[in-house]
Parts: sequence; C-alpha cells; structure tokens
Amino acid sequence: MESWTRPQNNPIRSLITLFVGWKALLLLVATCSPGLGYDTSTSLFYGGPDHDNPLPLALRYIVGKLTRWDAIYFVKASRRGYLFEQEWAFGWGFTRVIALCVEGLKKLGVSNYIGLEAVVAICIAHVSHLLSVLAVFSLTRALFFNHSVTFAFRAAAFHIISPGGLFLSSPYAESSCALLSFTGCLLFTKSIVHKRPTTANHDLLVLLSGICFGIATTFRSNGILYGLLLLEEAFRTLLMLKDGLQISVIRRLLATGLGGMSVGAGFLVPQYIAYSEYCGETGTIIRPWCQRSLPSIYTFVQDYYWNCGFLRYWTVSNVPLFLLAMPMFVILTISGFWALKLNPSDKQGQSGKAKRTKEGSGAQQVVRNLAVTQLSLVALTLSTAHVQIVTRISSAFPVWLWYGSNASQDGKTMLVGGLVKFMVIYALVQGGLYASFLPPA
Repeated sequence: MESWTRPQNNPIRSLITLFVGWKALLLLVATCSPGLGYDTSTSLFYGGPDHDNPLPLALRYIVGKLTRWDAIYFVKASRRGYLFEQEWAFGWGFTRVIALCVEGLKKLGVSNYIGLEAVVAICIAHVSHLLSVLAVFSLTRALFFNHSVTFAFRAAAFHIISPGGLFLSSPYAESSCALLSFTGCLLFTKSIVHKRPTTANHDLLVLLSGICFGIATTFRSNGILYGLLLLEEAFRTLLMLKDGLQISVIRRLLATGLGGMSVGAGFLVPQYIAYSEYCGETGTIIRPWCQRSLPSIYTFVQDYYWNCGFLRYWTVSNVPLFLLAMPMFVILTISGFWALKLNPSDKQGQSGKAKRTKEGSGAQQVVRNLAVTQLSLVALTLSTAHVQIVTRISSAFPVWLWYGSNASQDGKTMLVGGLVKFMVIYALVQGGLYASFLPPA
C-alpha cells in the first residue's frame, strides 16, 4: 500500500508496481482488440512453411496482436536475415540481438517454434522498457542532485506511461534504444558530474557511454544524435590544450574520440555489411545507391521505399497525422527551450541561486546538450520523417520527462493533468488500433 501512498519511501518498488499495472492494462487493450485489421501479414507469417511447430494457441494469439506493422519486418529479419533491400530500414542491431537470444534458447533445448523470435522480441521490449525506467530514475538523481527523490520518481513515471504505448511492448526497437541511450547518458554524467579530479575511470566512462550510444544507433538511427554529447566534450577538452599538454587532458581527448568513433560505427557498420552484400559481389546487378559517393543503403531505402525526405510528408492528406503528432512536438519543443536555460544544480524552489561548482557546471553541460539533442530530433522528424513516429521515438529522450516532473513540482496541475491525460488516452487508443493493424503507426 505504501508504494501508492508514499512512493518516495521506496521509489524502485513503486515504479515497478506502476510499470506492471500499466503493461497489464495495455496488454488487456491489445488482446480485446477486434479482428485482423485490413492487413493479414501477421497471419501469413505464422502460416509459413515451418508452421508445423506453432506456439501454444493462447501465446500465439497474444504474440499475433503485438506483431503488427514494422514488427513483422524485425521478426522476419531476425529469423532468416535481411533478404529484401527495404528491410535494411529496420535496426540491424535489434534483429541480431533477437537472433542471438533465439540461438541461445535453442541450445538450452527450447523447440524452434514458428514465432519464437516474436516472443523473444516482446520479452526484450518489456525488460528494456523496465530497465530504461530505472535508468531514467538514476540519471535524474545524478543530474538533479539537489532535488528530491520525488522529482526523479515523477520523471521515471512519465516514461512508463509514454505515448509510445504498445510500441514499447511490441517487437520494436524503441524501448531497447531508450535503455541504451539513457544508460549512455548516465555513464557520461558520472564521468563529468563529480567533485573529485578527473581520473582514468572517469575517462573510461566516457568511452563506455559512446559504445552505448553506438549500439543504440544500430537499434534506431536517431541514437546517433547522442553523439553531440561527446562532440561538445571533445571541443571542451581541445580548448584545455591551450594551457599546455597534460596527460589527463590527452587521455580525456583520446577517450572522447574513441567514444565518438563508437557512435559513428553504430551507423556505419550495418551500412558496410549491406554494401558488401549488394555492391561487393561480381556478377550481380549493381543497385543505384552503390554508385553514390556516400553509398548508404539506409538513406536510399528511406528515400526510395518510404518516401522520406525534406518536406515530402507535408501534404494535405497527411494533415490528420500532423495533428496527432502536434501535442508531442509542442511538448518536446517547449521542454527543449526550457532546459537550455536550466541549471539542474539549483535547489528546489531556489532557481538561479546555486553557487557555481564543478559538479553543477557538469550537470548543466549535460542537460543543455540533451536539450539541443531533443530539439534536433524535433527539427529532423518534422521536416524529413513520417511525423507520427515522434510519439514513440520521443521515448528515448529524457528532457521532456524532466519538464513534466518540474511542472508537477511547481504545482502546475492543469499542465501536468493535460499531459498525463494526453499520454494515457493516446497510448490506450493507439494500442487498440495497433493491435487491430490499423493506423497510425
């Protein structure tokens, strides 16, 4: 009972309780959703040539409700690899992790059920979402160290009821990308927000954060935006060289550079694998993107198959989708500009009165950079992507969560109430539509 009445007394238990309740509600909505929808791709998937070893009926029904839209691509690619060119739009890292887990289960004696990949992907999504909630809590505590536990609890609770909804429970890469992104942010924060002199361990954390961001990029391409954290730190470290060469500065610069290369590798490695397959073999028809100066299958597929490009989505027929996405765009934009001026080391109720310390300066650097990262996501999604995806890809960005928590702390009940109502209603309605294979997706 204490988890509900005084969540700050045991925030982790309270968050887990809220998480389980929310996921159960979403699953109930999905299972009660009617029909196959207008697309029967999921039923065709379970009716493949190896359908003689199906999942148990109840499990197959639930998995079928969660394997919709892009989830089919992820599951297919994890089962038999990338066969068609357009499949390379979907996170290579996520499909490889699914395939690796399935192989591990087979070695443990689990039967090769048709749909086992979907079950594994759904489990990964749920576990990743839960761990990302705990990562948000820890990240908030590390950055807003003068704020109460309740502040971090509310931010993490907002992440639970994210408008990403059922996408964070399905075979999608969103929850895994969020976990890796928040973990990377936490590692970077611990490397820079501290009172002691910078040590080799702090520099190692920078490198590890870059590796996390790189892996996140293999799951979802928007993970590469977190490279801005390392880019700013690299420039800041370079400026320190004007005071003379020091081993600690050189070491920091090396760690930051390797971390940045790790982020870039998260995007480039899948491109290289695809290039080797489509462009490196003789006797095959060379695809148009192979001849480009920067031969990227990802950018070609997004352009050719999904019609992504500058203002291409700005058509009259897409106005309803813009209206659906607009609340999240507004929240992301307002919170982004709010965080640009924020000093997270200020004590609650004493904005602007905190003394300038190394610890506080580091926290402000991280929050400001994350605000720029979030605003970059808004600009890129609004101008080049299918805008409705912002409701789910925003789940990997923490600044708007802090904005909501701060508004709640300041007693802005109408704003917070409206935000919570929007997220809950959108997630539940969208979950029912998704499970019935209906847009928006």
